[in-house]
Amino acid sequence: MNATIILAVFVFYTILLFVISHFTARKSDNNAFFRGNKNSPWFVVAYGMIGASLSGVTFMSVPGGVYTGQFTYMPLVFGYVLGYAAIALVLLPLYYRLNLTSIYSYLNMRFGPRSEKTGAAFFILARLLGSALRMYLVVFVLYEFVFKDWGIPFWVPAVIFIAIILLYTFKGGIKTVVWTDTLQTTFLLLAAFLTAWFIMKNLNISLGDLLKSASAKGYTKVFETDWTHNKFWVKQVLSGMFITITMTGLDQDMMQKNLTCKNLRDAQKNVMTSSLLFVVVNGLFLCLGAALIYYAQQTGFQLPVNEAGVVVNDKIFPSVAFSLSKFTAIVFVIGLVAAGYSSADGTLTALTTTFCFDFMHFDKKQLTEQQITQRRKWIHVAFAMLYLLVSTLRVILTDLCWACTLLACSSKTEESSTKPCLSLPLRHPSSVTF
Repeated sequence: MNATIILAVFVFYTILLFVISHFTARKSDNNAFFRGNKNSPWFVVAYGMIGASLSGVTFMSVPGGVYTGQFTYMPLVFGYVLGYAAIALVLLPLYYRLNLTSIYSYLNMRFGPRSEKTGAAFFILARLLGSALRMYLVVFVLYEFVFKDWGIPFWVPAVIFIAIILLYTFKGGIKTVVWTDTLQTTFLLLAAFLTAWFIMKNLNISLGDLLKSASAKGYTKVFETDWTHNKFWVKQVLSGMFITITMTGLDQDMMQKNLTCKNLRDAQKNVMTSSLLFVVVNGLFLCLGAALIYYAQQTGFQLPVNEAGVVVNDKIFPSVAFSLSKFTAIVFVIGLVAAGYSSADGTLTALTTTFCFDFMHFDKKQLTEQQITQRRKWIHVAFAMLYLLVSTLRVILTDLCWACTLLACSSKTEESSTKPCLSLPLRHPSSVTF
């Protein structure tokens, strides 16, 4: 697809984010940045949580996973509902009763300052590594399909992406993120829905007939009853429950949005609504996966494989989307960009909040509003720089390894240098296409 079109789509989506940021960040103060003024509508938070929970990896792996895993991902999603129920009934009442801004402040109250700092430090480390690498996927796509053809190095789109997130969260913080998440959720769902719709229209088949055909081939199997299988449904349900409790209920990034609701009752309604929406949304992504596989079977489309000839599930969605039409390619890029933004903006705000309250203890020091604002902004910028460093580290290490390989080959004796250097890659690793 034309690089200019992809760039135009990216710019258009970014402009929408800044429009939302302009309206949400007006008259914002530190309370708005950290707590959203405790005034977020619960249904807005619930809807936005979908986009916040889906990364670019999930966006591609859930539909592609149907090829080998059928619909056995659904019991995991059912487990999410149980996990969210535990959060609503156990954790949220605790967080609201203590009026927490950072959830790790509870560790200080219960176990002391060392526990608080340890919990906060693990969150910062895990989020920096995990979220930055998920963001890398989006930046990599932009680099491969846009900037690479123009001779622009990888770090340029990485800097642009981080700078955009920094700018639109700089003033409004979590108050802005709550509303931008709704936009990101909308485009994620549109990407999945429109791609499935386009496939069904091209093949002249209804959703019911598509699912019947997929069921006949065994792709709609939901419950794996073999207890020795790694996707045995009981394992999936229990895993989904504990994953949700730990990765949502004990995660500042996810809980900070929930804590912006007006009161406990609204926060509980938000969490339970989110859990039910997750069931519907993941069902949509699994139906998309069935549509992608059906399309490949009906048209003879060659699914992407690795060097061993094994189908790569995560590449099924992008491969089909880019081969169908410019329209589906654009839709896919928008969905992927939306997933990247939703994964990064909330994380950047949560990292700033955690450091300000669990290490700098803004809530315990006698600081003026201006002093808090100044320090908060510097911390926000510092974490943006760390984010950039981690997201580009993979490319830096790849370049370093490649350079070392060249150096090792060049230092061989004259006799051995006349022979091929088998360890030298045929092309630079970063030049491998998506």
